[in-house]
Order: sequence, then C-alpha cells, then structure tokens
Amino acid sequence: MKAVLTLYFIHYLHWDKNLSTAVYHAFSSLCYFTPVLGALIADSWLGKFKTVIYLSIVYVIGHVVKSVGAIPDVGDSTVHVVLSMLGLVLIAFGTGGIKPCVAAFGGDQFDEEHTEERRKFFSIFYMSINAGSVLSTIVTPILRGDVKCFGGDCYALAFGVPAALMVIALVVFIAGNGLYKKSPPEGNVLVCVCKCIGFAIRNRWTNSKKRPKRSHWLDWAEEKYPKRLIQEIQMVFRVLVLYIPLPMFWALFDQQGSRWTLQATRMNMDFGGGFILKPDQMQMLNALLILVFIPIFDMGIYPLIRLCRIKLTPLRKMAAGMILAALAFCAATVVEINVIKSVVEPPPAKESLVQVYNLMDSEVTVQFPGQTVLSDPLKSYEDPSGYTSLPLTGESQLYTVTVTHNGAEYQCGLTFTEQTAYSLFLHTAQPGDTVCKLVKDHITKSETGAAYLRFINTHTKNINITVGTDEFYAAANYGISQNISVPRGEYNGVVCETNSDQYHIDLGLLDFGAFYTVILSKESNGLTFKKMEDIQANDIHIAWQVPQYVFITAGEVMFSITGLEFSYSQAPASMKSVLQAGWLMTVAFGNVIVLIVAEGAGMEQWTEFLLFAGLLVAVSIIFSIMAYFYTYVDPDQLDKIFREDTDDEKVGSSDSKKNEAVSLNDMPKQTKM
Repeated sequence: MKAVLTLYFIHYLHWDKNLSTAVYHAFSSLCYFTPVLGALIADSWLGKFKTVIYLSIVYVIGHVVKSVGAIPDVGDSTVHVVLSMLGLVLIAFGTGGIKPCVAAFGGDQFDEEHTEERRKFFSIFYMSINAGSVLSTIVTPILRGDVKCFGGDCYALAFGVPAALMVIALVVFIAGNGLYKKSPPEGNVLVCVCKCIGFAIRNRWTNSKKRPKRSHWLDWAEEKYPKRLIQEIQMVFRVLVLYIPLPMFWALFDQQGSRWTLQATRMNMDFGGGFILKPDQMQMLNALLILVFIPIFDMGIYPLIRLCRIKLTPLRKMAAGMILAALAFCAATVVEINVIKSVVEPPPAKESLVQVYNLMDSEVTVQFPGQTVLSDPLKSYEDPSGYTSLPLTGESQLYTVTVTHNGAEYQCGLTFTEQTAYSLFLHTAQPGDTVCKLVKDHITKSETGAAYLRFINTHTKNINITVGTDEFYAAANYGISQNISVPRGEYNGVVCETNSDQYHIDLGLLDFGAFYTVILSKESNGLTFKKMEDIQANDIHIAWQVPQYVFITAGEVMFSITGLEFSYSQAPASMKSVLQAGWLMTVAFGNVIVLIVAEGAGMEQWTEFLLFAGLLVAVSIIFSIMAYFYTYVDPDQLDKIFREDTDDEKVGSSDSKKNEAVSLNDMPKQTKM
C-alpha cells in the first residue's frame, strides 16, 4: 500500500509534494510507535494470539475505509481526505498490534532446547516478509496504473485487494488455532514495571543515606516488589540500553524508499530489449536479495566463519551489519558524485545562470559589462556549451549586453533575477537588426526520468506539434513553445501542422532526464529541424546502484534478523512482546533522524550520504563497546531458578532460600559481545 501512497496523495488528493512527504513519514512513524500499545495489550490483557486476530480486523477495516475514500463518486474532496486519514490511522493501529506479536508468537512455539530451530524460524519469517514485499512491489503499481477505473488510476483497487488478501491470511491464521502453543497474558506488566521503577527511585532517594548501598538501583524496590519482577526489569533495561544506538541503522536503511529512489530518477533505466525499470521499482532488489542472502548466510557464510574458529555472537553480527550499511552509503556517495555531473544545480543567491543560442546567419560575440562570461565567439546554430554563472549585485540586476555580428555592435538591456536560469536567443528580425529574447528556463529534472522538450519556430507560420500524446504550440517568427515533459522514448513520426501544411519530423530518442530545444525552420524541401541538448541526459546506468543495495541488504541480514532473534531470546516470558515493540520503535526513531538531518542540514546530497555513513560508523563503534560489556543471559533459566525456589518453599527444605537474592550475576552466562 505504501508503494503507491505518495502518488495517491499527489495525484488523487492533489496535495503538494511537501505535504505528501510529511504525511507519508508521519504515517510510517506511527506504524512503528503503535507496536508499544499492541505489545501491552498482548502481554497484559488478550495474549498474542487474540491480539493478532482482533487488530488484524482493525487493519482490514482501515484498508476498506481507505479503498472507499479512493472512490471519486463517494462524497467530495473533504470526504476523501477524512476517509483516507481515518483509514491510515486504523491501519497504523492495526499494524501496531500485529508487528510485535507475530514474531514473538512464532518464537513461543519452540521449547528452550530448540534454539537452532527458533533461529531458523526467524530467518524464514523474515524471508516471508520480503517475499510479500517483492510481490506487492510488482502487483500494487499494476493495480494502480494499468487498471483504469472511474476515469483514471484505480487507487480503490490498489487499496482494496490488500484488504481482501489480509482477510484470507487471517482465516488461514485462525485455522491453525488448535495447533498453536499459547502463552497466557501475564497481567498489566507495564503498570507493574512503572510502579516498581518509581518505588525504587523514591526509596533510593529518601533512604540511601540510612541503608547500605545495593548492587543495582532497582534493588531498592525489594521491600515492596518480588525479586523476580525486579530481575526481569533489569534484563529488559539492559537490552533497551543496547537499543539506544540502533535507530541510526534504520535512518540509513529507510532511505531506500526516499533518497535512493530520487537518485534513481536521475539515472539511465534502460536495460535493453524494451525493458525499462521504474525508479521506485529498484527497491524490489532489496527484497529479492534478502531471499537470496538468507540461505547463503545461514548455510554458507556463518558456518564458514565458525570453521575459522571465529565466534560470531548476535551482537557481533549486528555491529558488522552496521558497518555494511555504512559501506552501502559510501557506494551511494560515489554514485551520487557521478550522477550530479549530468544535473544543473540551481544558482545560489546573487547569481543567475545563462546560456546563449545564436540563431543568426553567422557567428556572434556576446559581452556582459564587467564580466568575462561567454567571451568566445558563438557559431551559427551551434549547440550551447552549457549554462554559465552570472554574478549579480542584488536580487536582480540590469545588464546591457553587447552583441557583435558581422562587425556591427548591438546593445540589449536584459534584467536577470537571482537563483534563476535563462536562455538568451539571438536572432534577426529584419536585415541589420538584432533581437535579444531572454527566456526563463526550467532546469529541475523529472522525478520519473522523463525528458523535457520545447520548440522554437523560425517559420513565418504558426505551428502545432504533436509529440506522442503531448501538444506543443510555437508561434511564427521565433515563437517559443512551452517546456513540457514527455516520456522517454523514440519519437519518429512527430506531426507538425501549420494552417495549410502538415510535416513529419524524426526527433529520434528523447533520453532520460535530458532537456531539448528543437529549432524548426522552413526550407524549400519542407520543414527542417535541429535538436539541441540543453541539459545532458542521465548517462549513469541504474545498475550502478546494485552495489549499494548488496551492501545494505547484507547489513540487513546480519542486523535486522539477528536483532529480532536477540530481542526474543533475551526477554523474560512476560515481556517478550514489549521488547519486540521496543525493537520496532528503533525503526520509528530512525525515521525521525532522517527528517532532522535531511530537512535541517541543507547540504548537497552526496555530502549528506557521506555524513550518514560517518555517523553510522561512529555509532557502530559505540555499540561495539556497549556490546563488549553485555553478558548474555537465559531468561528460561530465571524461570527455572524461581520455580526451584517455589518447590523448596513448598516442601520446607530450606527457610534460608526464601530470603536468597537471585541476581543476574547468579544466572548462567555466555561470552561477552
């Protein structure tokens, strides 16, 4: 659904790009904050199984409401916005109930001795998610764009089909009811945890001088709360502290759908044989690589590392995943540096850009007073050499430009405005007279990879030009048409019509992201044209993005899958969903980091990529230090210790055991990091 959500905002609700982007990220963040509520409902009230069922129903209702809001005949634009926002809120709360519970519920199906099987389950679980991602990335845009309904793109179908498929998935899930192992809810865990923490803080603050110091600040709650609860909270806190650096990984990872996609729009997407990739379809590579990499890592790389007698613990895997993600952004930086070579950057304050077209019958020289720009002679009908920076004294400036043609000088008064690009057309209105026509240019490349095209008509008659499905009009005697984007492709039968004649011209390939000016001229044998390339086509192939996707996906396999398993294995039984929700919240905070850096930094894209890579390397070092001092524990061992204590109390084997402190230091430990 998210694959077409931004397009839905822009083209159906008619929002601008800034508002669409803001709502998209707000929805994404909400989807990763609501798992906290879902985890609390599961652990404190309904249990994981019922929580998944009930909130899946909310999820389906949200999709249905969203689909109804996408039907043009249902109400006006206000109704569409209200239904769309209501649907998104329901979807966010529905997914909040599903996300933390499904993985934890799957982990519950394995006994404590089935550690390897549980690890494989999390890998298969992650593969399933990405298999769904591959299918949805292919199918949903087809439902939206290739199927037409209500006179346009069928967003109602694109939102409705996922709702129907979710109903089927829910029925299949419920059908296995009798086969599942279901852990009962443990009561209102969060309230108990908060009260215990609050009491420990107050007790330490008021009695720290009167009573002896304790090994952990939470031990100050022993007077009121059971030792087991205190030990479980300590376990959760130790993991949550490790989570603090993790959002930085997601800040990089989630840019596949934003910054990397925008990078792809400025690249060549033609793979030959008529197969042209869309910019947003490149994201599918991540999901495809996940399906390939998981078995490769599980059956190849990890066993090979073990054969080298290197102990690859979960936290070491996660640290390695961070480094791989940083390498992905280093690769993206290299690609970006080469991509921007075909992009004309907008001029800064107190500067303009200008290029000159010489439509005279011989070469000319153009001089700007006090400037050395465009000092070389310009040949007749020569392609412009590119935009030249023109300094200004303020927001705008009047330049008296001197044009020298056939030994005669002509002067033109031209006003330039800062942060604007211009084309200056020089032509003859009548013998011995030079005309300077200054036109504002559009220099921002299309986000879809389309080409921009305009026509200059030197004919004495008005001309209507048809390029594909787009119509251009160029008035007679050097009239200039609108600058319109056209889909990339071959245009061999372009029709040019005057009020009395029809001509056909072959424009050839209008390539990705290029800007063209076509000059139409009347000759004795018909209409001739000259195609000039104002802005270079995207000459870096999109295949150069493959290395960065390989690095980020390898990092995801080592970081994300391992993190899911680690969160489950280190959580006590009563708080597994809560810790899973904490893991998901690191994704939400990662999105917040992207918004802060991307919107607030105001730097060039390649430097922003490099900044993110450097930040993640620094964070990975901090995480590695924290992980070094982390000692793995077995939550099931905590159950066993307290169960033994309870049995001993029942048989009265030892009164002293009632007061024996059970701490994390008493539990079986594994190696650090």
